[in-house]
Amino acid sequence: MAQDNPAFELKNETNAAGKESQTKVDETQASIVEVTNEGRVRGDILYTVDEAPRWYLCILLGIQQYLTMFGSTVAYPYLVTPKLCIQDSDPARGYITSTIFFVSGLGTLIQSTFGTRLPIIQGSSSAFLASIFAILNLPQWKCPSEEEMLSATEDELQEIWQLRMREIQGAIIVASIFETVIGLTGVIGIILQWLTPLVIVPTIALIGLSLFEEAASEASKNWGIAILTIFLLVLFSQYLRNVNIPGCSYSKETGWKLKRFPLFKLFPVLLTIITAWVLCTILTAAGALGPTNKARTDLHVQTMYSSLWFRFPYPGQWGLPTVSIGAVFGIFAAVLASIVESVGDYYACARLSCAPHPPTSAINRGIFAEGISCILSGIWGSGGGLTSYSENIGAIGVTKVASRRVVQCGAVTMMILAVLGKFGAFFNTIPEPIIGGIFCVMFAIVTGVGLSNVQFIDLHSSRNILILGLSLFMGITIPKWFKGHPGTIDVGNDAANQLITVLLNTSMFIGGLIAFVLDNSIPGTDEERGLIKWREQGLEHNISEADESTLSSPSTYDLPFSMDVIKRHKIFKYIPISPTYDQNIFLGKLRALFNKLKPQKNNNHNIDSQN
Repeated sequence: MAQDNPAFELKNETNAAGKESQTKVDETQASIVEVTNEGRVRGDILYTVDEAPRWYLCILLGIQQYLTMFGSTVAYPYLVTPKLCIQDSDPARGYITSTIFFVSGLGTLIQSTFGTRLPIIQGSSSAFLASIFAILNLPQWKCPSEEEMLSATEDELQEIWQLRMREIQGAIIVASIFETVIGLTGVIGIILQWLTPLVIVPTIALIGLSLFEEAASEASKNWGIAILTIFLLVLFSQYLRNVNIPGCSYSKETGWKLKRFPLFKLFPVLLTIITAWVLCTILTAAGALGPTNKARTDLHVQTMYSSLWFRFPYPGQWGLPTVSIGAVFGIFAAVLASIVESVGDYYACARLSCAPHPPTSAINRGIFAEGISCILSGIWGSGGGLTSYSENIGAIGVTKVASRRVVQCGAVTMMILAVLGKFGAFFNTIPEPIIGGIFCVMFAIVTGVGLSNVQFIDLHSSRNILILGLSLFMGITIPKWFKGHPGTIDVGNDAANQLITVLLNTSMFIGGLIAFVLDNSIPGTDEERGLIKWREQGLEHNISEADESTLSSPSTYDLPFSMDVIKRHKIFKYIPISPTYDQNIFLGKLRALFNKLKPQKNNNHNIDSQN
């Protein structure tokens, strides 16, 4: 791939005296540095954000991006569909899986083309799971008894789960409208000023911690297979991550040569699922697993036969979404957590891609595009919202391919495969204990990502220990108690009861709210709260008056059309999602207006006094 890029051609130079001196290059070096025409260091990136490999490489690298997000995306329906009361043999499980892939591809196209325009994959967000479970645990959405399910007709079974899906759809659509407004109005910059490391730690960590029951429930169906899955995933992703598999590569200049491929580093989840799946298939064929053992691979084969070969996911395929206030506010808590996670991903992606620092306009536009994608996800009925996938951002550091075009090819791949109905049904036959083992590791990683932010705060401070411990403890305790005591909240209004119940059953909302209030009200120095180290890492998004990044947006973040018009007219400098948006001008105008009104008010007061 490097052969297509002139930055990687090493040239020999001769001096004026005719003596040749060849530049010696250490082949073990990891980077070849180039400064691009936009003034940023290229590093060892093979293809930058704005570069496009040849079409066949785009397709292959796009499929690789698709495979990287495959494990997390396939796992999501295994959590949602049981809560929706969908039976294991129902082909609807496969249809929901296909819908998730379709909207993920659609959201990725929107984000990479009109959003931040960074090579970011959009996928199902685990941040929504806690809120969705809190909604579906309400008394009116509890699944019918097993006897009622067995005696119900096919149409009745379909209506049971589609009622619940429509409730989730409506909540996601309305809550995501707020996300688009946050991005469109530039409010995200103001919100981020109040989100400190002490607020982020419990908010993100509780996403993983609150899902331990679901992970344990799936894993307990066969602990042997689940533990084997955990072992394989840790083995591939950690112990073997630096072990490269030998292979062959070909180029016109050098011909065939040996090249090592970082297989375990790129596809640990996929390798784990395939290995454990093959083992379960062998055990099933050998008769080592009982007829009802959940590790068998033939329990859900019927869904393959009952699924359609081709099925195009379409808007409103499950019916007209319904809206309730409590569900909307519950999902809105997930939207806020997803925004925080995505903003961090934008900076990480730009850093790994050797792209310019994302300007305020790109951040605003990214959140706006993510909100639009979540609305579409709700309209299509995927059972969740979308967010940036950190797995694919990490893959950029491994593959050294940051091309926007590659990610767009991956998005098209997702949408094409989503139309194949049996494709989703096929992966719905993965034994549940395997998914349970994947959940144990995935949710642990989410928890670890949240806890990793404690590196910025002073852990010797009793203030910080109190905030951290209390927010985490109460974020687990309060929802746990309310789940065991349904119907406790009764304020005389059904809508208010549902709203309060959903919020008090959402761990990340409770923990995040407690941390937010305490950290922004209890006195503490910036160093003690971790703000100084946080700013040094570039994780805090404060725009000072001297920040020149808002004055001229790098071409990487420019829209693919109408840039001449946008740059020509000054009005676009006041629009937060415009590439030429200047937050300082907007704030300066507000200050000028305030100062202009202030003396006028004083003069009127003096005139009244004289009279």
